[in-house]
Formats: sequence, C-alpha cells, structure tokens
Amino acid sequence: MRATTVTHVTTINPINTNIHGPVIDEVEGLIRFYKDGHVERFQLVPCVGPSLPLDLGVACSDVHIDKLTNIWARLYVPLVTKSSPVFNSKLPLLVYFHGGGFCVGSASWSCYHEFLARLSASSRCIIMSVNYRLAPENPLPAAYEDGVNAIIWLKKTRKDNLWSTLCDFKKIFLAGDSAGGNIAHNVAARLRAADALIQPLKIEGTILIQPFFGGEARTESERRVENNAKSSVLTLAASDAWWRLALPGDANREHPYCKPVKINTRTLVCVAEMDVLMDREMEMCDGSEKMIKRVVYQGVGHAFQILGKSQLAHTMTQEMLCHIDDFIHQCDSSI
Repeated sequence: MRATTVTHVTTINPINTNIHGPVIDEVEGLIRFYKDGHVERFQLVPCVGPSLPLDLGVACSDVHIDKLTNIWARLYVPLVTKSSPVFNSKLPLLVYFHGGGFCVGSASWSCYHEFLARLSASSRCIIMSVNYRLAPENPLPAAYEDGVNAIIWLKKTRKDNLWSTLCDFKKIFLAGDSAGGNIAHNVAARLRAADALIQPLKIEGTILIQPFFGGEARTESERRVENNAKSSVLTLAASDAWWRLALPGDANREHPYCKPVKINTRTLVCVAEMDVLMDREMEMCDGSEKMIKRVVYQGVGHAFQILGKSQLAHTMTQEMLCHIDDFIHQCDSSI
C-alpha cells in the first residue's frame, strides 16, 4: 500500500495556564477543560507511526478520510500469499473506533496500534481504525457523524485502492472499545436507518468491547468497583466527567446517547468482570440471546486488553482475540 502522511496533533501542557481561567472539569492525568474553552490533554500513551514488524505479516498505512475536519484512519491489511488459507477469498473488514471517553485517545496510540495489528493478523481481517473528532471541542454526535462518514468514504473509494481488491465489502463489522463501543453501536443504528446510503456495502455485525453507556441511577457494579478502584482504570468519577464533557448542552446521563438502542444486527459484547460498566453491558444483552453473543472475562477490569500488564490480562486478551475471530468468521466455510 502507498502510505499517506498524517499529522497527529497533541495539545501541549502550557507552563502557565492562568490565562485560561478556572478549570471547569477534568479527568486527572488525562484532560483538563478551562472556562474559556481551552482544552489541555496529557500524553498518557505515546503516539506511534504505522510501522510494524515484518514477521507479523500485516501491512499498515494511514489514510485521510476528510481533510477539512482532519479525520483519518489507520489501515491494517494482512499479507496474503499463495500459501495463505484466504488466498482465493476476500477478507472481512473491521471498522474500529478507539476508546477514551469520547475526549482523548487516538488511532495512533501505541496500545491500539499493537492490539489491532495482532487482531488483524490473528483474525485474517482488514482493519480500518478511525481517528474521529474529540469532545468537548466536538461534542456528540460529532463522533457518530464521523463514523458514518467513514463508511460512506469506504463506499466512494472502494475501487480506488489496492487493499480494496482484497476486501469483502459485504462483510463489514463495526467495532470499538469503551466510548468506541458506544460509537460503533450508534453508527450501526444510524446506518440501519439509512441503509440505501451505503449500498452495496453491508454491515454484517458489531463487536462491542466494554461499551460505554451510563445513567443517573447507580448500578451495583458501579458501586462495587468504585470501592475497589485498583481493579479497573475507569472510575465512577471519571465516567461521570467523560459524559459531562462529551454530551451536548446541559444534557445529563439520561440522554439517548448514554443508552443502548435496540439491536437488530448480530453483535458480540465483551464484558470485563471488574468493570464499573459491567451491569449496563449485561443488561443490554438481556432478551436478545439470538442476536447477541455475550462473553464475560473474569478477574479483569476496563480496558484490560490494551492497558493490562498482568499475566491474567494477557491471557484474557488472547481469549478475546479468539472470540472475535470466531465471531467474524462464523459460518465462513472459506476459512
């Protein structure tokens, strides 16, 4: 593939921030929002370029989707040879949205780069990781709109790229973790309501990894995990702050963006046992057993698959990769 140069912009912490007035809201160590609208983001995870080890067998490059809004994506394409089991068949496409409370994160974060490269290699699928606009500068539904536009971009350019010749555009999966899971879920709902907009492309299913939903009333898992903050990187206080920063206007956590919609697409929901979001994720699966496959990963917390360093987190991540692989290739006799 021909690589495209993409500029990755990070807000730098100024030494003197008094000129911006008082801090209106923040998530400690991640983001600070000032009265004058200035946003300060901290570099928790390093950003990396699209290079990958040759032995992984995955090619990677960045592409522009919308230069006006600076929306871009990172593509992961398994290298197909005559000895590959998929040599004579096209590859499914997974469109991925990163997490970060709608407010931080990047498709170039090293943790996502490594995880998605592994997923592309192990599941033999093309992955397009979308770098969408962030709140609070671009509150919801901006991220949803960027997700829809990314699929429309795929439709428009599907005959213009070498990697496209390897892709099965009738087998597209929308996926994401945390806030990215919420985005994938809502983008799928919007595309269902405007199916003609993307034809002949087809959304085959959604893969929601610890999807970020909320509500004003506290759940049992929110109370339980909040009292044991070491078990999960997502605290209840941070969860509340992300919603305040991401929602439009004066909306609270009863806003429709905080709630899952009815699922009419084959869906895999990956739940972490020690996640504050566990109860909300379990509830969204109730009553839809035919459409939804739910997997609970024991003993691990939110974002374990990208930030976990323990042996248990590594083991559970490998299980997750296997579950995603099975879900993508379900009923696929060519694999």
